[in-house]
Amino acid sequence: MNAFMISLAVANPPRCVTQRYAFNFLNSHFVLQPAERDLYRRILLEGPIKTRTIAIDYDEQLCSVDPDEHLARFLTHARSLALAAAAAAMHKAHLKASDIAALVVNTCTGYLCPGLSSYVAESLRLDSAVHVFDLMGMGCGAAIPNLQCAAALVPALAPKFVLSVAVEICSATLFMGPSPDLVVSNSIFGDGAAACILAPGSNGSPALELLDFESTLLPRYREDLRYHSSQGRLRNTLSRRVPAIGASAIGQTVDRLLLRRGLSRQDIGFWAVHPGGSSVLNAVERKLALSPRALAHSYAVLEQYGNMSSPSVLFVLDRHMQSGALRCGQKGILLSFGAGFSAFAALVQHA
Repeated sequence: MNAFMISLAVANPPRCVTQRYAFNFLNSHFVLQPAERDLYRRILLEGPIKTRTIAIDYDEQLCSVDPDEHLARFLTHARSLALAAAAAAMHKAHLKASDIAALVVNTCTGYLCPGLSSYVAESLRLDSAVHVFDLMGMGCGAAIPNLQCAAALVPALAPKFVLSVAVEICSATLFMGPSPDLVVSNSIFGDGAAACILAPGSNGSPALELLDFESTLLPRYREDLRYHSSQGRLRNTLSRRVPAIGASAIGQTVDRLLLRRGLSRQDIGFWAVHPGGSSVLNAVERKLALSPRALAHSYAVLEQYGNMSSPSVLFVLDRHMQSGALRCGQKGILLSFGAGFSAFAALVQHA
């Protein structure tokens, strides 16, 4: 494949709220049913997530039910967060706008035509000849197929570079109601962006070589994890079966990937797993027979940011890369899952 990730950067909105603040805000601004309030209390005050970052101009903006306001907030903040992450990744790699030959952007928390890539390319002042791709509707798992698409472009566009951006404004999909899946969704999701620079070589610098990709698609579980359009807004659907389905789908994906490469789980030195929730991470840990320490960075991202949907797995990878614990030649696996029901894996090697 000859594609290397030579730079990775993440970005979050400046507004950081504690889960206690979120509970007090929801309790004071909305009429909650007793069972609804109790579930919010358990998740927000007793759960593993401590803080989340939210892309808002003012707190009461979360109370809006106007679809146009939700989409406008998505565009404003998705564009600014994507720009922040992309500019930071380019700066780390010592690149200028003219060095970028292609841009791949994924998001699922707002629909635009033209896609978000148009706005990101404009903000970065990329050349008009840049190749742009928008991946939509893939949910929390989308950063890995984004990387797969970007990696496939690298050989054809060398010696220039490919920019991969995952950005979600999950708070723009807040949808109030007493249904438990809405309570869970409103309690765990946050906002963020991540950007990667892919190159045809490592140029002698620390980098991750993208070796292989694998995926699993299970449409029979489509209704367990998806967005619906309701009242002109996105409404999340999240069933109690998600941890079990996710762990099973990830297990199948990992097994096929390792079998094709002639590897075992013992050959994998680090795991970057999408922190969809503590029950999800627990299920994946059991399914793959991993030690709790193997997913420590996933749990840490969940605690600090919640589930940011697609960028989350790259936040976990960033912690691995910043830890200083990765060794040259060490292999790792990135894992995510999302709407569909879908699961994705990327095999990487530290170079």
